[in-house]
Amino acid sequence: MTDTNSIISQNKKYAENFTYGDLPPHPSEKIAILACMDARIPVNEVLGLRIGEAHIIRNAGGIVTDDALRSLIVSHEMLGTEKIIIINHTECGMATFKDQDLQKRISEKYNSNASDIKFHSFNDLEENVKDQIKKIRTSPFLSNIISVHGFIYDIKTGKIREVEQ
Repeated sequence: MTDTNSIISQNKKYAENFTYGDLPPHPSEKIAILACMDARIPVNEVLGLRIGEAHIIRNAGGIVTDDALRSLIVSHEMLGTEKIIIINHTECGMATFKDQDLQKRISEKYNSNASDIKFHSFNDLEENVKDQIKKIRTSPFLSNIISVHGFIYDIKTGKIREVEQ
């Protein structure tokens, strides 16, 4: 599915049996999830969640960036989430480069300075999860979150493993 007509056709099929129109905006399980954007991670299925049960925020690496933090704060303050889950995964592309290398590469490619772009690459998956949990726990705007847990999803087995804090 790469062209617009195919996307519209698939949506038409989806809409024919659409039953979620009356779901409230508040996630019923009061969970917000920050996960990597990797297309191999079906977040709802991995955690056994249905539509409407959790907010799912995704970015490259499952990183608590300023924008992800903004979304988590809105989820908590405006929509009642009480628990946050971080999901990173094995074979993550964010662990395959250094920020400086990508900055240099795209600066040269596009003839524009990219040195201010923070990509948040990392080399230790478990430490990265711990760092993201720490960012959430140290935010004064998320200080009353009931629980924050981090997991590593194994791309090969589909299993998750909790990262001890």
